[in-house]
Amino acid sequence: MGNIDFWYSIGSTYSYLTVMRLPRLAQEYGVNIRWRPFNVRDVMVEQNNVPFSNKPIKSAYMWRDIERRAASYGLCPQIPAPYPLGGLVLANQVAFLGVQEGWVEAYTQVTYRRWFEEGLPAGEEPNISESLDEIGQDVKRVLGLAASKDIATGLSVVTTEAKKLGVFGSPSFVVNGEVFWGDDRLEDAIKWSSNGTLCSD
Repeated sequence: MGNIDFWYSIGSTYSYLTVMRLPRLAQEYGVNIRWRPFNVRDVMVEQNNVPFSNKPIKSAYMWRDIERRAASYGLCPQIPAPYPLGGLVLANQVAFLGVQEGWVEAYTQVTYRRWFEEGLPAGEEPNISESLDEIGQDVKRVLGLAASKDIATGLSVVTTEAKKLGVFGSPSFVVNGEVFWGDDRLEDAIKWSSNGTLCSD
């Protein structure tokens, strides 16, 4: 079974496309996915890379591109979704706690669904409480832990790890040190995890 580290930040628009189809593809191709939430905003600020802010033509393209790709995957987002997210850091601190406790995949999917399909920003209310409640987590307990210094520090540590691996955007997939960036590289990452190459047999 191949192994893929899925580096993503709740707040990344294109990650919606990956998050909503990744579990199915992982099962279909027999790959093991390790969900690795990180703070992509910290990476982008460090690199002076703000891809869509104050860029209306590029932003319009992004939303249309997501809409087209979503339709090809059988997804039905309401475009444009609220963006950027004011609660990006909290959303990812909750996800980081979810990694530790084993519910990160479920949380990430439901919070993205509410964000993109119901227009409720992730990391804010009512999305965050409704999403945690849906997956059977105690909202008050989770939010208290997610806001703790330990979780904030942990998210910072994994963000530094992502940078060291050469991850600069979300979604990214790392397979044996190879970085694949973008939802449209997911299938390449899956193939690499099985064959160590993209070449046809």
